[in-house]
Amino acid sequence: MKSATTFLMFQGQAHEAIQQYKQWFTDLTVENLTYMENSQKVAMAVLNLKGLKIMMNDSIEKHDFTFTPATSIFVECETLAEIESLVALILEGGQVLMPLENYGFSKQFAWIEDRFGVSWQFTYN
Repeated sequence: MKSATTFLMFQGQAHEAIQQYKQWFTDLTVENLTYMENSQKVAMAVLNLKGLKIMMNDSIEKHDFTFTPATSIFVECETLAEIESLVALILEGGQVLMPLENYGFSKQFAWIEDRFGVSWQFTYN
């Protein structure tokens, strides 16, 4: 095996998601980004978020499925202000799966789905 990575398949929103993720996560870098010919649809992108490699694209086929909360990106925040800010930003157009609070296993934790359908778990200890 050469490698394993997270892969997110969008249905026409990958470019918009990349732009949004760059605003939310200042440490996010775009390592590679190619578009389908004569289009804003993403053929393939590779992002790096604090060492987590995330590949993504726009599917050329229409599918009857999308993202599921059962798979999420887990983010450990360094400060209380950071987790509060990220959760507030990502909730704009998204939805709460578990609101930001102390659940006993973490000082602060939230599980949210962004406006693209991608699930994120945030923790602060």
